[in-house]
Amino acid sequence: MTPTPRNRDIFCDIFCAVVDNYGDAGVCWRLASQLAVEHAWRVRLWIDDPRPLQRLAPHHAGGPIEVRHWRAPWPVVDPADVVIEAFACEPPAEYVAAMARRERKPVWINLEYLSAEAWVASCHGQPSPHPRLPLVKHFFFPGFDAASGGLLREADYDARRAAFDETAFRAEFGLPARRADELTISMFAYPHCPLPELLPALARSSRPVSLLLPGGEAGGANQGALRQCPLPFLPQRRYDEILWASDLNFVRGEDSFVRAQWAAKPFVWHIYPQDGDAHLVKLDAFLDRHPAGGLMRPFWHAWNGKGHLDWPAFAGSLPTQASAAQTWNRALAGQRDLASALVQFSGERLK
Repeated sequence: MTPTPRNRDIFCDIFCAVVDNYGDAGVCWRLASQLAVEHAWRVRLWIDDPRPLQRLAPHHAGGPIEVRHWRAPWPVVDPADVVIEAFACEPPAEYVAAMARRERKPVWINLEYLSAEAWVASCHGQPSPHPRLPLVKHFFFPGFDAASGGLLREADYDARRAAFDETAFRAEFGLPARRADELTISMFAYPHCPLPELLPALARSSRPVSLLLPGGEAGGANQGALRQCPLPFLPQRRYDEILWASDLNFVRGEDSFVRAQWAAKPFVWHIYPQDGDAHLVKLDAFLDRHPAGGLMRPFWHAWNGKGHLDWPAFAGSLPTQASAAQTWNRALAGQRDLASALVQFSGERLK
């Protein structure tokens, strides 16, 4: 995608408060990277805890994004043309006041959490006037259809995936070659996941299983059909390779959840837990949309703490899930990606 001359004039501030380990930083960094690289925006990322970027993007200091530590006291800076607060983190009061003093007010966007719930369509893009200042904030919702802002997806994703060499990937990280009829699984989940319950079931599998453990997570010794393979923590851009190298991906939160869908492989989502099991409503809203949601639902519920893990039944449905994953991937790829949608939305309001 060739940036327009107008894009080159746009300055954007992104505010990120790190709450969920790598999730918040991961989404913000991915968005910042697309806006800077693909749309030629000048991007400044304000993050209250820069440490996750050392692992997600270890070479970020040499890139086009200016990373600033968001902390008190707040420095005197000119507000950007587009101000994005990720997940309602609220920019500093001094910065908001400076926004209000600008002759041409910034486009102020609250980038919301991803949800498949039906109400998202009626809220996406809606304005919220400031109660005291001459400013308007707009809600921008990622989502799974044209009524939402879409999903983050880089323009070079298909080319990178087509060039991926699984044999070379395994050799680079000392992973053994695939055994005949092997099922390769990647595991990225929150600490409270029922992995101890799953491991014995994998060990009893009728086919060999290799369990890739990003970040060196240890699940125990090899047993029966199960072979465990710790991997180092890879930078964000290389995490996709783990998903491409696997037949089934366990993912968590928001960023890896989206990447698993782009990988077009069967996957299991460990959703971020909320009080009153509110997260299960979000889980079911997604399963209701997915073409294989009915097959996935019992195991997904059990993985999220509701029910018993029936691994044999779930494993038996993987061929059907694999076909459905590709169908779902094609449907999502036919929509505008979130960064492009955000650029258009902002451009219409900067005229």
